[in-house]
Amino acid sequence: MAGLWSFTGRYKILHMTWFAFFLTFVVWFNFAPLATAAKAELGLTDPQLRTLAICNVALTVPARIVVGMILDRFGPRLTYSCLLIYAVFPCLAFALAQNFEQMVYARLALSIVGCGFVIGIRMVAEWFTAKDIGLAEGIYGGWGNFGSAGAAFTLPAIAAGLSFLAAGQFNWRLAIALTGVITAVYGVIYYFNVTDTPPGKVYQRPPSNAGMEVTSKRDFWFLLVMNVPLVGVLGLIAWRLTKLKFIDNTVLLLIGVFLVGLYLYQAYNIWQANKPLMTGAKRYAPEERYKFAQVANLELAYVACFGSELAVVSMLPTYFERGFGLTAAVAGAVAGMYAFMNIVARPGGGWLSDKIGSRKWTLAATIGGTGIGYLLFSMFGQGVPIIFVVLMTMLASFFVMAAEGATYAIVPLVKARITGQIAGNVGAYGNVGAVIYLTVYSLLPQGVAGDKLFFQMLGCVALIVAFINAFTLKEVTGDHAEAPVSVPVPMAVNQGDRR
Repeated sequence: MAGLWSFTGRYKILHMTWFAFFLTFVVWFNFAPLATAAKAELGLTDPQLRTLAICNVALTVPARIVVGMILDRFGPRLTYSCLLIYAVFPCLAFALAQNFEQMVYARLALSIVGCGFVIGIRMVAEWFTAKDIGLAEGIYGGWGNFGSAGAAFTLPAIAAGLSFLAAGQFNWRLAIALTGVITAVYGVIYYFNVTDTPPGKVYQRPPSNAGMEVTSKRDFWFLLVMNVPLVGVLGLIAWRLTKLKFIDNTVLLLIGVFLVGLYLYQAYNIWQANKPLMTGAKRYAPEERYKFAQVANLELAYVACFGSELAVVSMLPTYFERGFGLTAAVAGAVAGMYAFMNIVARPGGGWLSDKIGSRKWTLAATIGGTGIGYLLFSMFGQGVPIIFVVLMTMLASFFVMAAEGATYAIVPLVKARITGQIAGNVGAYGNVGAVIYLTVYSLLPQGVAGDKLFFQMLGCVALIVAFINAFTLKEVTGDHAEAPVSVPVPMAVNQGDRR
């Protein structure tokens, strides 16, 4: 990675792709720093704000699955460009919303933008080899993930600066609209400045894009079981909306019927993708096989790390205020350190995975550290020195984001030609975790006691997942590194940047 700070060859692709991901995160989290102003203007309640937070991650779950399939078929260049351009439409709809119902629909549509992460995973995997893919994916994920902090740091100032266009009022609407416009413009720039693969490398596509390919009959049934939460979590969101009387029980029942149909349709597509295997017409050679259990392990790992991150960022400032007695300004600044650690922690997790020699134990150790960090949050409170609070936050967030980097240091190495689908499924489980965590949090007692129970839950889940991965995850080798470059690289591309 000696050429990291250059803007040529594979490093140009890496920098343009992490910035694309950065913009999707700015869009995805553009409401949180402006929520107070929107609440005051539209008269929103606290339960309505919590519901908007859940809606913000809702459709990301199915979107990651669908986009993973589209990605493997059409390539990351076209897929990412289209998603970036799409972002402007829900941003404008949300900026123009006049009531809670309109905000819900716009936020659901905007949550689709959260699936952008999986696209860049495939793009980076095409340009980097197994020996340094962990660090490359960590830089992509960590620097891109910083978009949530970027939104928190910049959007309030932008909204205040644009107040002259809103009769002196805090212009949160135009600030949100601008994030969509900028992202769409970058989508066009991205399309004309990247390619799916280095010169001479063939983009591998799965034989079917209808559903994920597996290589054993047992894995076929395992995949069907692991797909249940991806649909079930949408029912959980619908149930939550009934509690706010946004929909009634009749609509909930209809949604339940629809989700059963959706699952059966998914199962049919998976059958179509694996019909030759299941009917005995096809058998995979040993070198072509992979174990779906590997994917399941990574899905659980992402529940523990990224799922918890999405949940924690929505409540951490409030917890610091009422749990540690910090002022709103100080609580926000300390909470910002949690997201800020993405810059170094996620690449750090990928780098450790590359260098330590065991990707499995790197992942298990970082998830274990995540659990311990969250349990620390539940143990302390009023009277703790501010420096201890800052260090505790940085330590916990380091392990959370290092675990994310370690997870996606493994994802591209499981099965190259379906990397998009694997990345989509693993990423979707992160959102499944976030929805479940936030739903449980909404049911816990209000106040410090409920906050402590919440962190205890996050810590225990992480420790259990660390244990599972330590004893069931198998070490992987990179088949992305096995795809040879078959034709000479043009002289305009440095030989060191071929992959």
